[in-house]
Amino acid sequence: MSMNQKRVIALGFFDGVHLGHGALLRAVTAAADRLGAAACAFTFDRHPAAAITGHPIPLLSSVEDRVWLMRHYYGIQEVIVASFEAMMRMDWEDFITQYLVKELGVVHVVAGHDFHFGYMGKGNPARLQEKCAQLGLGCDIIGRVERDGITISSTYIRTLIAQGEMERATQFLGHPHILSNRVSHGKKLGGSTLGFPTVNLQVPPHVILPAFGVYASRVWFDGQHRYAVTNVGVRPTVSEHDSRVTVEGFLLDFDGNLYGHQVRMEFFKYLRGERKFPSLQALSQEISRNVEQTRAYFAHPADPL
Repeated sequence: MSMNQKRVIALGFFDGVHLGHGALLRAVTAAADRLGAAACAFTFDRHPAAAITGHPIPLLSSVEDRVWLMRHYYGIQEVIVASFEAMMRMDWEDFITQYLVKELGVVHVVAGHDFHFGYMGKGNPARLQEKCAQLGLGCDIIGRVERDGITISSTYIRTLIAQGEMERATQFLGHPHILSNRVSHGKKLGGSTLGFPTVNLQVPPHVILPAFGVYASRVWFDGQHRYAVTNVGVRPTVSEHDSRVTVEGFLLDFDGNLYGHQVRMEFFKYLRGERKFPSLQALSQEISRNVEQTRAYFAHPADPL
């Protein structure tokens, strides 16, 4: 996108790209249409609180997933991923005049009611509005978005994911919780013993893990998808001495090897906790049951997406 392209930019961190974020992103595409500008979002490479406190915060989505979600669900054309440290060293006014206006050609900004920016977090929505008015830029400040009397926030949704409450998380996200990565080798167990090809996904660093257990999920690869029974955890029946956490999907109705492919997994419903089975045969029978549950779920999803 050329530097003289006019941009409408949403400002925020956008972890999970939930329905609250969606309100900002919809305001961006509306303004971009009106102004003949590119619909953009600005996000940071690191979570602000993690950068300030030095304590990592487990995120709902990697940077790549945030970018994909904004493009796919909200039609954002360009996502600018900036260094949080660099932004925090800038005076808040410079962030607007030097960075947003001069470097990015912003003509309209959209921010949430709690967005802070610039050195010591001194930039806030009121200052942003005031400065934009002086500079002749459009500015929308979006209030909190609620559902069931609860403010939609990444923090709340992280709690849901950590507890395995996928269907409720979907209602607040506005889409299924996703995890994408390249497929890394799994043990060849699934393909042979249990009769299903498997995909093993490494969880990107600093990304939250759903509660250990088994999920009805959908796996996208090469522009197509398959339903899957996905186990999150340490695979206690087959990994006596291996306590690494894995995300392993048993793919239904697929024959092939996706090693090295980019895969996006969507989590829909928690089926059961992870537990140790007395034998591989018992595990196999249980997975067959989970396959039937998964087929039934997708045949009549509670809330089709």
